[in-house]
Amino acid sequence: MTAKQVPQVVATDKAPAAIGPYSQAIKLGGLLFTSGQIPLDASGQLIEGGIEEQAHQVFRNLEAVLAAAGSTFNDVVKATVFMKDMNDFASVNGIYGSYFGDHKPARSTVEVARLPKDVLVEIEVIASTYVE
Repeated sequence: MTAKQVPQVVATDKAPAAIGPYSQAIKLGGLLFTSGQIPLDASGQLIEGGIEEQAHQVFRNLEAVLAAAGSTFNDVVKATVFMKDMNDFASVNGIYGSYFGDHKPARSTVEVARLPKDVLVEIEVIASTYVE
């Protein structure tokens, strides 16, 4: 029998602190599960601007949380994108591609009625933390 693995909380001050009873990310069994990131800066201030500015901030936040766990976008195996308006898909998709490059993790994109703080986009990822 193997011992039960204990989830590890991952936190960084380079991304906004959780605004509720959750963690920025949890590391367990070789995987990292991030909470959804919205376009807040590290101090918790909402980024002004449209979908492009908001999407870039979300990716900066994800990058910081991944780095705190010793991961990068190249380690992401699944992404879930929540958007207020699917008409913004092309813009978000282009920005998404600029952060992932040739790496193409599995992805779901859904339009939702509302997001926290009425932002336009939220993204969560699952990444591998295995070291070869």
